[in-house]
Amino acid sequence: QLQLVESGGGLVQSGGSLRLSCAASRIIFSVYGMAWYRQAPGKQRELVATITAGGSTSYADSVKGRFAISRDNTTSTVYLQMNRLKPEDTADYYCNVSRTNYWGQGTQVTVPS
Repeated sequence: QLQLVESGGGLVQSGGSLRLSCAASRIIFSVYGMAWYRQAPGKQRELVATITAGGSTSYADSVKGRFAISRDNTTSTVYLQMNRLKPEDTADYYCNVSRTNYWGQGTQVTVPS
């Protein structure tokens, strides 16, 4: 069974940075695109960033220029570097194998206002 395990969330002051990690197992990681989503309290889950198997990236407008998605195929890990964090970035963050229903358990990011 494929497994995705996120880590790296926490509480950070506005303007600060965090790096989220998502380690995948039981998957040929290098052939899959990966994505980060987030879900804020009372809101729908939204796509934050994607990275293809070839390394092409895309971002939600709300995080462009602040967040960066990357991957390390040698360790089957996808990262989300989050800089200049804002209170509106507060959410549970989930990694996903693109175009599948495989999700991690989520990691919480809190940016107090």
